[in-house]
Amino acid sequence: MTNRRTAYTHGHQESVLRSHRSRTVADSAAYLIPELRPGQRLLDVGCGPGTITADLAARLGPEGRVTAVDTSAEVLVEAAAHAAGLGVDTVVFEVADIHRLPYADGAFDVVHAHQVLQHVADPVAALREMRRVAAPGGVVAVRDADYAAMAWYPQLPELDTWLSLYRRIARLNGGEPDAGRRLAAWARAAGFTDLTAGSGTWTFADPERRTWWGETWAERTERSATAATAVAEGLATAEELAAVADGWRRWAADPDGWFAVLHGELLARR
Repeated sequence: MTNRRTAYTHGHQESVLRSHRSRTVADSAAYLIPELRPGQRLLDVGCGPGTITADLAARLGPEGRVTAVDTSAEVLVEAAAHAAGLGVDTVVFEVADIHRLPYADGAFDVVHAHQVLQHVADPVAALREMRRVAAPGGVVAVRDADYAAMAWYPQLPELDTWLSLYRRIARLNGGEPDAGRRLAAWARAAGFTDLTAGSGTWTFADPERRTWWGETWAERTERSATAATAVAEGLATAEELAAVADGWRRWAADPDGWFAVLHGELLARR
């Protein structure tokens, strides 16, 4: 098996972006809402297709200023188009690396990252850099899933295979899939002392959300960077991935199907 540098495990294929486009502040950053004020300067790290970014910008009002960064120039084009389509003109989109943010010390009142730290090579260094660009009195807000804490019913063996495979690939790529439980520890190691740790969930149980979640993961299981890595590294064959995808679809079709995603959430004050 080859050694790999840190890579974004999910990739930016359509099967992945379709899931990311569904995210809003209400379902993915509600813990941050009490900290938002009109006119703030906000940095959104790892913004992806920009749905959370545009929502944050709208909440800061016309006086607010948002800088949104990602490592993918291609996905930033989509993010900018999304914001423009909503009439949001207070966001600047730029390519940047969370480990080396090209901004001055104290440049932002709020520094936000959703589902980012689980994918980076050095989450402590990333948080230290986010702390650097946060203004005194500002806040760094991070939220990450915790894959080992995910729960579902019925207990289909294909979903057990999916979880084990995903966690192996994420670590092979240099990430930590069980990041949610580690956020506070990482932040303390990065120099933060004023921390508010919590958690949030996504639940997929009603027919519409269950079908959407199951079909999304079925497609991602066979057509995403995760799938390509699984085959390239000899962790699964295409036939085995197809069987896992079929398990997702059977789960989604079950009227008793239920799936919960636990996220760690952290507000770290500068």
